[in-house]
Amino acid sequence: MKEEILFGGYTRNGGKGIYRGELDTETESIAQPEVYIEVPQATYLALSKQHILYTVCKNESGEEGGVAAYDLNGSAPKLLNAVMAVGAPPAYVAVDEKRQLVYGANYHKGEVLVYRIAADGSLSLASTETHVGSGPRPEQDSAHVHFTDLTPDKRLVVCDLGTDEVVTYDVSDEGNLTKVATYRTEPGYGPRHLVFNPNGKIAYLLGELSSNVQILNYQQDGSFSLITTYSLIPENYTEHNGSAAIRMSSDGQFLYASNRGHNSIVVFAVTANGRDLQLIQRISTEGDFPRDFNLDPTEKYVVCSNQNTGNTTLYRRNSERGTLTKIQQDIVTPESVCVIFPQA
Repeated sequence: MKEEILFGGYTRNGGKGIYRGELDTETESIAQPEVYIEVPQATYLALSKQHILYTVCKNESGEEGGVAAYDLNGSAPKLLNAVMAVGAPPAYVAVDEKRQLVYGANYHKGEVLVYRIAADGSLSLASTETHVGSGPRPEQDSAHVHFTDLTPDKRLVVCDLGTDEVVTYDVSDEGNLTKVATYRTEPGYGPRHLVFNPNGKIAYLLGELSSNVQILNYQQDGSFSLITTYSLIPENYTEHNGSAAIRMSSDGQFLYASNRGHNSIVVFAVTANGRDLQLIQRISTEGDFPRDFNLDPTEKYVVCSNQNTGNTTLYRRNSERGTLTKIQQDIVTPESVCVIFPQA
């Protein structure tokens, strides 16, 4: 079986934006990815069920950033439109199929953005919410919204690295936001990304600045509360690290996170109905600065991209034990920072 992979990335040092590769599950290898869509600063991607790709982007001058919509249903990607604004683009995008909305997280502006999806898949800005605040670390000089995605009960959950907050919003069908809860981490934690256990009652919050993962209770009123915290790096590791991506197997049995600096993927077994973790592996990403990785649709493989070294590594995943085994490295993916499987 052959599985399509899209890699989104920066375009600062020779990268072209979005690359397309193919994982052959019979040979257990990825063919050399090729340029798919030339988009400046295509650092995060999301694909709708209608096969419309939404990507972070900048304009050619670099003065404006936003989100572009590409129709992938034809023989070649077709640009539908791009919604742009002066300044830096978002750092994250997600699709809300039920309400036909797209959410964006603008790190530099501290903004939550909501876009409306038109019948043809194109976008228009529906609403924005600006966060205010700061934290104790140099990276927390202001609000830095880093994640905007749906909860199991279809609220919007937002991670703000700058203010050490996780904010939950109700969302109207028109895309208007109403804040319903705010969870505050310890100062300097730096919330970056969050994933939910399939049971819908437990979430795992990755702290970029603290290199930790918190296990959180998620309540019916949209609030979170802390259960416990685990480190993502070894106790004796003292060099700089910034944790980046967090993923969970669909059976809820294993949790994965990447470390930039330690340059590893850490693997936890999930126990006690999602309320506890057991460290089972740390494995090298065979490159520098692994900002993103993902499980393939079969969950028998993991693909991890290293931003600074421009290479991707392929792992075989043991579905019963959760452990990873490297089977291919040095797949060229210039400045790649996002990995998605369109058929997932």
